[in-house]
Order: sequence, then C-alpha cells, then structure tokens
Amino acid sequence: MSGDNGRIGAIARAAGVNVQTIRYYERRGILAAASRSPSGYRQYPPETVRLIRFVQRAQGLGFTLREVQELLRLRAAPRRSAVRSAASAKLREIDGKIADLRAIRQALARLLRSCPRANAIPGCPILGALEHGRERRPRP
Repeated sequence: MSGDNGRIGAIARAAGVNVQTIRYYERRGILAAASRSPSGYRQYPPETVRLIRFVQRAQGLGFTLREVQELLRLRAAPRRSAVRSAASAKLREIDGKIADLRAIRQALARLLRSCPRANAIPGCPILGALEHGRERRPRP
C-alpha cells in the first residue's frame, strides 16, 4: 500500500471499524503487530482489512474472540473437520441460548398474564417474582 493506505486510520475506514478496535485486536494477538514507518506510524499489510472483516463476520455469527483466534489458526492451516466441529459446537451453543430465551419469555408471559391491570402495586406478581426469585400466583 502506498501513501497512508496502510495506516491505521485508512485500514479502520476500509474495514468499517474504529481505530481502537484495531489496536485491541493487535493487543489480543488477532492482528500481528504492525510495522512502523520512519515517522512512527503503524503500517499494516493489505490483507489486514480482509482479516478484520473475517473477525467481524465471525463475531456476527456469535463466535467469541477466543474462538475467532482458533478459526484464524484453522484458516492458516485448514482442517475441514476442525472447522466443521467448531461451527457445530457454536450452533449447539446458540440452540441452547434460544431454548433459554424461550423459557425466559414463557416465564415473563405467565407473570404478565397473572398481573392485575389495575395500578395497585401491592401483591404484584412481577415484583414478587423479582423479590423472591420465583413466580407468585395471584391471590384469588
């Protein structure tokens, strides 16, 4: 890259992230430490933008930065079974989170159905559930 194209600001703009994200990725070891120009500016190789986009897309699919680092290692020396295994594990994790969210939604919906519509706060089953850690049934 010529001019300021390899500088951190240009890389950040091209990748759609902020400069702090790039510095963080560098500290975490996701990006290799940048070389420095004679004037002290960080200079990144052209592949950096593609690498940052890879990280962002992986995070968008729910992978943690630690998992992204493993995917990057697999990207350098691909083993299809390992990549598939990592993706399958992530899918199982997401399915578990979905099941948890459905259970939370059902519990909240039950609380809302049991809550009187009047403005009276005493005996509110929602507040009772939060206070005591369980759903309270409305009193007859």
